[in-house]
Amino acid sequence: MRVDLFDFDLPEERIALRPAEPRDSAKLLVVRPGEALDDRRVGDLPALLQAGDVLVFNDTKVIPAQLKGIRRRGEAAAQVEATLHMRVAPDRWLAFMRPGKRVATGDRIHFGHDGNSCFLGQLDATVIEKGEGGEALLGFDLSGPFLDEALRAVGHIPLPPYIASKRDDDERDRADYQTIYAREEGAVAAPTAGLHFTPELFAALDAIGVERHFVTLHVGAGTFLPVKADDTSDHKMHAEIGSVSEATAQALNAARARGGRIVAVGTTSLRLLESAAREDGALAAWSGPTDIFITPGYRFKSVDLLVTNFHLPRSTLFMLVSAFSGLDTMRAAYAHAIDSHYRFYSYGDASLLYRAETGAPAHDKEFND
Repeated sequence: MRVDLFDFDLPEERIALRPAEPRDSAKLLVVRPGEALDDRRVGDLPALLQAGDVLVFNDTKVIPAQLKGIRRRGEAAAQVEATLHMRVAPDRWLAFMRPGKRVATGDRIHFGHDGNSCFLGQLDATVIEKGEGGEALLGFDLSGPFLDEALRAVGHIPLPPYIASKRDDDERDRADYQTIYAREEGAVAAPTAGLHFTPELFAALDAIGVERHFVTLHVGAGTFLPVKADDTSDHKMHAEIGSVSEATAQALNAARARGGRIVAVGTTSLRLLESAAREDGALAAWSGPTDIFITPGYRFKSVDLLVTNFHLPRSTLFMLVSAFSGLDTMRAAYAHAIDSHYRFYSYGDASLLYRAETGAPAHDKEFND
């Protein structure tokens, strides 16, 4: 499909630089294809869901993956930044380097706060390989938990570029840019739909019989990369590592068998469930990399509803929601959101999307049509 079909104009003032307080006070646009849009609040979710529904959350935890350092090449030095996006070994990470032209295979980089080397446990790395688009494979002198500790000491929270271009990260972001249920370290971007959930909202959902289960997808910095191709068929997705446990798969299958709806919280949860699902929608334990790219025409196998934030123009995430609820539906929904002063992107407001095909659960559909 033509990428320009997913373009729209977004005023700069609609980009949220801080989250709503409390988190569940954010706006929630309910989108049912073929029906009128419904303006609600995230705190209204207990009134919109029903007993037997299952919320699926991504429990990945954001690490301080934004590093500033000095590249050494003989006597020459230059300041560089690295955004780690996928761990490939205990001491090795794939990273997006900026400026990419300043690094080459064999370079040594000394990371620390604001380009100074780390005083305690100096964090040094070697550029093992140089890839395309500023990507590089970094081999660190530290490994495993020692590297993790050093990253916590010298790294910054990797705010999305549309926030980072307007302000620096601070201590408040270390809490704000993390879900309350984050536990599996490895993400370099937050599963932002989950940022809206509070203990009070969890308690209200528990009270009406809505279950919650967790999967893990370590969100990579590739989620922020723009689509530069003119056609979606020419865009390459960066892989992300994820897993669905056997217990979670069995719980979701049981819920579907009872007629419950699977509600993915965030596009990361949805992409992981769709990667793990068989053609009949059943789930089994699954782990590994996924580079699934969902565009209109995709047939969803496992997810009935989606809670997600408002995404960038021409982004793979706006393509995904357009596949889920229909391109015309989502263009109208986003136009309404802009006119109604909804806040966009990672710290912005949310939407509750129904699938375009039917209002019935995915498992009630025939998969041979």
